[in-house]
Amino acid sequence: MYLRHTTIRKGRKRHTYWELVRSVRTGTKVRQQTVAYLGELDEAERIQARALARRITGKEWGRDLFEPDEPLETVRVKFKQLRLERGRRFGDVWLGHLLWQATGLDELLGQLIPEGLEDVPWAKMAAVQVIARLCEPSSDLHIAEDWYRRTALDDLLGVPEEKVNEQRVYRALDQMLPHKTDMEKHLKERLGSLFSLSYDLMLYDVTSTYFEGECMGNPMAKRGHSRDQRSDCKQVCIALVVSREGVPVGYEVFDGNRVDVTTVEEIVEAMEAKYGKSGRVWVMDRGMTSEDILIDRLGLVLPKRLRLPEALQRNVVETPV
Repeated sequence: MYLRHTTIRKGRKRHTYWELVRSVRTGTKVRQQTVAYLGELDEAERIQARALARRITGKEWGRDLFEPDEPLETVRVKFKQLRLERGRRFGDVWLGHLLWQATGLDELLGQLIPEGLEDVPWAKMAAVQVIARLCEPSSDLHIAEDWYRRTALDDLLGVPEEKVNEQRVYRALDQMLPHKTDMEKHLKERLGSLFSLSYDLMLYDVTSTYFEGECMGNPMAKRGHSRDQRSDCKQVCIALVVSREGVPVGYEVFDGNRVDVTTVEEIVEAMEAKYGKSGRVWVMDRGMTSEDILIDRLGLVLPKRLRLPEALQRNVVETPV
C-alpha cells in the first residue's frame, strides 16, 4: 500500500488530494485499488501524520510517503524465465503486525500469560487472531485452514503454518478471556496517547447473537427479543461502549433475555470501576431509558414536562424465558 495524490487547479489555487491505494493482481494484470480517500491534507495534517508514524514505529520513515517517487535504476528482466512460487499476502499483515506491536499488547500478554510447555506462545496466537480480524474478518476455522497459510505471518511471527491449527486458534481466545479487563485498561491508555483520543463522551448500544442448538453448556444463552429475527434460537446480548471517535472502550455479555434498559446501570458501573468516575456524557437510544434509571439510579432530575411516557416507565421488566 502507498499514498497517491492528485493535483487539481481551481482558478489560481491548486488543491492536492491524497488517497491510500494498493496493488491488486487480477489474472495477468495489476490494477490500483483505492483503500481510503484522505482528502486534501495541508501541511499541519501531514505533520500530524508523520508524528503518528513516529509514535507507532518509534522511528522516522525511511522515505517520506508524501514526496513524489524518485526515479529508480532500470533493470532488464527476461519475463519468460520468471516464475512465482508460493505467493503470499504481505502488505496488510505487515501493517497489522506493526500496529499490534504499537499497541504494546505483545508485551502485555507476554507478562499476563507467561510461556509454559506450549509449542507456540499464546501471545503470538493472540496476534494471529487480532491481525486476521483486521485484514480478513472470518471464522477461526477459516484462519486455521486457509487464511494463515496465504500470508507472510509465519515469517513475521516465526510461527510455522503447520502449528496454526483449529484447536490452537480456539484455545487462544480461552487464554485471553481471563485478562479482558487488563487488556481494556491498557488499550484505553495506549490508544489515547497514540491518537489523542478523548473519553468525555461514551456511546452505548446492545446487540445480540444467536446459536443453533440447545446450548446446554452456556447458562447465558436464553430466548429473548431477537434482532436477527430468529426467535426460535437461544441467544446472548452483547453490550459495547465506544468513544466519540468510534474506538471500543469495553464490552460486556448479558443473558439473552435481558431488556436493554436493565443493562444501563451495570455497564455504567463497570466502566467507572475500570476507568474511574468522571463527568462523562452517555449517548444511547431511547430503548435504554426509563425514569427508574435516570432518576433513582443515576441521580438525574427531570422536569415534569420531560417525564417519560408510562409505557417506557414499564419497560424494565425482563423478557420471560
